[in-house]
Amino acid sequence: MTAHEVDHRATLQKVSRRLIPFLFLLYVAAYLDRINVGFAQLQMKSALGFSDSVYGLGAGIFFIGYFLFEVPSNLILARVGARVWIARIMITWGVISSAMAFVHTPASFYVLRFLLGVAEAGFFPGIIYYLGLWFPAEERAAAVSKFMTATAIAGVVGAPMSAALFTLEGVAGLAGWQWIFLAEGLPSVLLGVVVLFFLTERPDAARWLSPEQRRYLSARVKAGDDAIDRAGRIGLRAALLHPIVWRLALLYFTLIVGFYSISFWSPQIIQSLSGLGNVQVALISAVPYCVAAVAMVIVGAHSDRTGERRRHVAAAAFVGALGMAACAYVQSPLLGVLALSVAAAGIWSAVPVFWSLPTAFLTGTAAAGAIALINSFGNLAGFAGPYVIGRVHDATDSYSASLLVVAASLLCSVAIVLSLRGRLVNPSIEWPPDGRPTP
Repeated sequence: MTAHEVDHRATLQKVSRRLIPFLFLLYVAAYLDRINVGFAQLQMKSALGFSDSVYGLGAGIFFIGYFLFEVPSNLILARVGARVWIARIMITWGVISSAMAFVHTPASFYVLRFLLGVAEAGFFPGIIYYLGLWFPAEERAAAVSKFMTATAIAGVVGAPMSAALFTLEGVAGLAGWQWIFLAEGLPSVLLGVVVLFFLTERPDAARWLSPEQRRYLSARVKAGDDAIDRAGRIGLRAALLHPIVWRLALLYFTLIVGFYSISFWSPQIIQSLSGLGNVQVALISAVPYCVAAVAMVIVGAHSDRTGERRRHVAAAAFVGALGMAACAYVQSPLLGVLALSVAAAGIWSAVPVFWSLPTAFLTGTAAAGAIALINSFGNLAGFAGPYVIGRVHDATDSYSASLLVVAASLLCSVAIVLSLRGRLVNPSIEWPPDGRPTP
């Protein structure tokens, strides 16, 4: 069997079955360790005497450490390989996340959240870069969407898990919120060890593929990268200064304001509308994540089928803005959860399609550096969004004004992505029967 006789769909399905579920599990652990503070704060704030401003600053300061170390971390990953570096990232963040159980002052809260950001820096853009080594450009949005459903599933899993862990109040002398950090942090350490034995660096080293499949997939991915290079190769320095890269970073910032506003504040918003207890609120908080998980897979697959990216991101961000604006005005708990679900569906659907844009004109180290830059700058919104919501709530005793600010940010996303001109998609690559790519 020659490379051009290999079944493309069967090969990609084999890669997907091998990599996506495992990377999905890693990202569930990552996102759970990032947002578990949103569930823990239902009890932790009153136990430690933290105001909403203290909590908002602590939740957001994670992203300062993340921002400072994101690009260096991803460049190291591109040099030493995904297997070793992702394992290092997971082990260190698992240890630090578990240590959050022993926070007792605002200062210790801020320090550990900052260090958690430092530890996790490079994980997400590293995975985006890694998927680019395995999936042809025209199929990456669907792959990233499946992987990124982990952010929604982490909320689905984290909600009932946190509700159950609240019931361990007093066991071993620890509060329920302390058990949340311990029980959700230590599995990341174990998964980090598994990474060392499970991940394969590139298609040509994958013993679980046939020799023909290895050659075919390596050639197919390389052909896409070569087509991008022929359209105008961009080096690392040029990529980091490229105006489109910085516009994408700004676009991502406006999206992430909404992303982490929901992640860190939805339990508190639901509690303010319903007056329910911590366990019930944690369980109900899973609903928006369930809706988001379904929506993002559907939108990502449709974007790949049509080959269109900009309008998919714009439409999804607009739906997110409508949901956040509606949530600012509703008084009913049912309508509040519905509005949050609409917002989550829009925001979560926009993000994976967005990540197909940088690799449309960048390859290799330039792609690794630019992805890290976009992600690190964009994730500064994870600091700004939660902090603004906390400060505005302390000043107004209401979430309405904060939610309207988030909605406005998402409308900015719509404007920015629609302003991007030119083809932010890979040049079309045809594969005739002789197996030679033709741009």
